[in-house]
Amino acid sequence: MSQENVELVRRLAKAIDGWNIDAVVSLVHPDFEAYVPPEFSAEPDTYRGRDGIRRYFDSFEVAMDEIRYDPVEIWDAGDSVVVAVRLTARGRQTSIPVEQRFAHLWGFRDGMAIGVRTYASASEALEAAGLPTE
Repeated sequence: MSQENVELVRRLAKAIDGWNIDAVVSLVHPDFEAYVPPEFSAEPDTYRGRDGIRRYFDSFEVAMDEIRYDPVEIWDAGDSVVVAVRLTARGRQTSIPVEQRFAHLWGFRDGMAIGVRTYASASEALEAAGLPTE
């Protein structure tokens, strides 16, 4: 199952990078939860379900333009997947370029993503997934 999870994360990353929110929604479980801590967003929250996903992306798009989601490295963690991410964007009002690096820990149920949690670094996400942090 873990290779299928890695492939699912690759599909999610491609959909996010292409800002294809319908594709993202089609790959997540109806009970999906995304936790976004305050240090990573002007809209920190726990976004629940498919409507929550749309709400998150809508709020992000209000503030940012030219959004790029680049999965730098992916680790298979058995029942979960860790992704080191480089996100770039440009402020919609200011045109100021923004770059943020963080990691996602994805969980799965029934062949779909059931949740994602954001961490400040890959080592924190790897530790949360029970993998060695080198």
